[in-house]
Amino acid sequence: MPPSLAIAWQNLPAAALQQDPGLSAAWDRLNARRGDLPFLSTDAITAALDSFGTGRERLLVGQQGQGIAAMFLLVRTAAAKWQSFQPSQLPLGAWVADDRLPVLDLARSLIRGPLGFCLLLSITQIDPLHAARPANTADSQSSDYIRTAWTELHGSFAEYWNRRGKNLRQNMRKQRNRLVGEGINGHLRVLHQPADMAEAIARYGALESAGWKAGQGTAVHPDNAQGRFYRRLLEISAMRGEAVVFEYLFDDRVVATNLCLRREDVLVILKTTYDESIQSYSPAFLLSQDVIELLYHEGRIQRIEYYGRMMEWHGRWTENSRVLYHLTLYRWPLLQRLAEWRRRKKTSAGPSAG
Repeated sequence: MPPSLAIAWQNLPAAALQQDPGLSAAWDRLNARRGDLPFLSTDAITAALDSFGTGRERLLVGQQGQGIAAMFLLVRTAAAKWQSFQPSQLPLGAWVADDRLPVLDLARSLIRGPLGFCLLLSITQIDPLHAARPANTADSQSSDYIRTAWTELHGSFAEYWNRRGKNLRQNMRKQRNRLVGEGINGHLRVLHQPADMAEAIARYGALESAGWKAGQGTAVHPDNAQGRFYRRLLEISAMRGEAVVFEYLFDDRVVATNLCLRREDVLVILKTTYDESIQSYSPAFLLSQDVIELLYHEGRIQRIEYYGRMMEWHGRWTENSRVLYHLTLYRWPLLQRLAEWRRRKKTSAGPSAG
């Protein structure tokens, strides 16, 4: 690492982030420098630690000159391996840094300093929009995580809608005509007050628990860790005017929901669910159309970030996508070559005959 980027690290318990107001302020200041992402605010991260942490997480605080320049939440996954704190509910890995510091340089400083005998460090789910993807080197490798989509809200809604595919526009028109013909009042409800969030999460959980995620044990429920996390996150964020829940209703029945955070001109959709028992309509599509039209009308939001894996349906709403990536750093180039040899050997062996 170049001397100009030399960083002195402290290795602290993760709880220090919540207990020390100075560290919390530094985290939020650095987040504002690199993306200003609402799900990486101190409040969001401490909620995730409380809900999904094991107590083994460490806060690495990097001092450069007179100020804090980088902060990483890491967890040891093996005797000599570390990785980002990365519950599935966080779209990106839990770290913040001065936007002038390349992530590869930061990783090299970490692996050679405060982590003890560390042979491998993995920084997970990095957004190239906020941390440029480095080229592979003798001691590092970046790998694709997922392709994710975003929607730019430029011009007018009419212009945006005219750019959508003919099939989508016709299908949505037919669905709305059918709703009117059947006497169903399909409409959007927008919730943004702290007092609204608990019941919104309960309704979201009821929808998701009735669908396929319930069978996998991954559904949000008010009484499980996911439900508690999202309720706390949305309630705290709503106090800053940064939480919004969009619900689509058939009369008084909620049939689709988006849980979202917004900051400045960006809306992040954290979670989406819909009533899977409805076969003759597409509740999630009806919701998406109304939400986008509303955002155009309000004029505040300029970009919608989905952050989940890009699916076929995303392509109906946007042409924009990018690839999130993982960065793996090895203490020595020999370890990188050994890992690559093992990958090639595994690939050439193919599936087992068992």
